Amino acid sequence: MKLSLVSADHSILRQKAEDFDFDNPQIDPKELFESMSDLMCKERGIGLAAPQCGIPLNVFIMGNPSDRSSIISVFNPKLIEEIGTDVYYDEGCLTFPGLFIRMKRNSAVRVRYTTCENFTDTIKFDGMTARVFLHEYDHLQGILYTNTAKPYHVEKAKRKQKIYIKQKQRQDAIL
Repeated sequence: MKLSLVSADHSILRQKAEDFDFDNPQIDPKELFESMSDLMCKERGIGLAAPQCGIPLNVFIMGNPSDRSSIISVFNPKLIEEIGTDVYYDEGCLTFPGLFIRMKRNSAVRVRYTTCENFTDTIKFDGMTARVFLHEYDHLQGILYTNTAKPYHVEKAKRKQKIYIKQKQRQDAIL
């Protein structure tokens, strides 16, 4: 299946996703994982939630788009606990190209999720992996980073995004 990103104003992005049912799958989990991985790598992202592809399921993937073997599937994630300290970082999102918003997130999380092979694990993530997990987890709750960041940081990021868009348009015109 070939997937594409939905627009930033699509209503699916503001809805809570439904759990994936491994007993009666809504879609083949391995095919979903592969198709989402294709899109994430093509778009050069480090995380992608199913709702961003127009699929209202409690599924996301994360990993290095330059190393497909690093990409993991996360079905029906549960956030057990946020641990560590609060850390600020400029976060991006494939739904909002060029919009990097300063976000505060915990530096570590303990989570439980199931892989596309129907293996459930409980694990601790820290650093960038914890941040990506939390960002994609928010997508499954219908929460966008544009709504949870401080308004000052959103406005500052939007000003920088305008410059990014103009530069991209110039590059596209040259090509």
